[in-house]
Amino acid sequence: MHTRTLGQGLDVSAVGLGCMGMSQSYGPNPGTREEMVTVIRAAVDEGVTFFDTAEAYGPYVNEELVGEALEPVRDQVVIATKFGWRIEKGASVGLDSRPEQIRRVAEGASRRLRTDVIDLFYQHRVDPEVPIEDVAGTVSDLIAEGKLKHFGLSEASAGTIRTAHGVQPVTALQSEYSLWTRDPEGDVLRTLAELGIGLVPFSPLGKGVFTGTVTPTATFTKDDIRASIPRFAPENLQANAALVQHVEALASSRGVTPGQVALAWLLLQQPWIAPIPGTRRVERIRENAGATGVGLTPDELDDLHRLTRTIGVQGDRYGAAHMAFLDR
Repeated sequence: MHTRTLGQGLDVSAVGLGCMGMSQSYGPNPGTREEMVTVIRAAVDEGVTFFDTAEAYGPYVNEELVGEALEPVRDQVVIATKFGWRIEKGASVGLDSRPEQIRRVAEGASRRLRTDVIDLFYQHRVDPEVPIEDVAGTVSDLIAEGKLKHFGLSEASAGTIRTAHGVQPVTALQSEYSLWTRDPEGDVLRTLAELGIGLVPFSPLGKGVFTGTVTPTATFTKDDIRASIPRFAPENLQANAALVQHVEALASSRGVTPGQVALAWLLLQQPWIAPIPGTRRVERIRENAGATGVGLTPDELDDLHRLTRTIGVQGDRYGAAHMAFLDR
């Protein structure tokens, strides 16, 4: 597995592992804890060193899972987690990035992750009620105290990134970015390049659409997050099939999988991009890791770029309630 550097010195595998779906969001049966520990450890065996979780996933249980799985190899891996939600009665009920809350989350996450120091600590969503200078300042203090190593933001605008970076250098921005979600392009990517900040795309496989597991006629249970996302509504899935079919055709001609094409496209955008596809299956771990060896020609890249622009994608990437939490 190739490595990449985020910010000023956080070295990670070129492809990481997003662990959220092992505990929630993608249907009623995420698998047993033992099965998910096996998947995470299989990722380590494949050379993955970058693992993503959050207090809000579960809540809490996803961090506990990641902590258990990675404890034997803690010195070989980078663990990223997140703060920023107010959790009541087992559910996220609003944003909360007050300094005292950031400290509480850091302490709890360290305990659940079985680690003395958190490698990368993201603000999960920008909290409009708390100045980003206060957030960055609190994280800076925790870094000085040896409790954290690096500061990250998630779904933040270029202006927020720039302001935060002036208080505490931002190592990475996590945002949705893929062949069918191009939102970071423009001001955000330019700001990251200027300031030397890495990008960690989540949902790089389009929440399954580029894996072959989501057909144009797919339906989703109420405990699957995609049931509430407009992009996955039946009429939009049908409309978006043209882009997916092109990726599938390119993959077939190259003897690789559509998911590998989608990841290879991301990896070729910038050397400071490290996507974190999620999965519950060992075979997908191997497939995703294999994307680092897939080269796309300039013509293929141009073709993909043109098609995503001309075909377009129908439907928002979140429902209205979640769209309201984005910093735009």
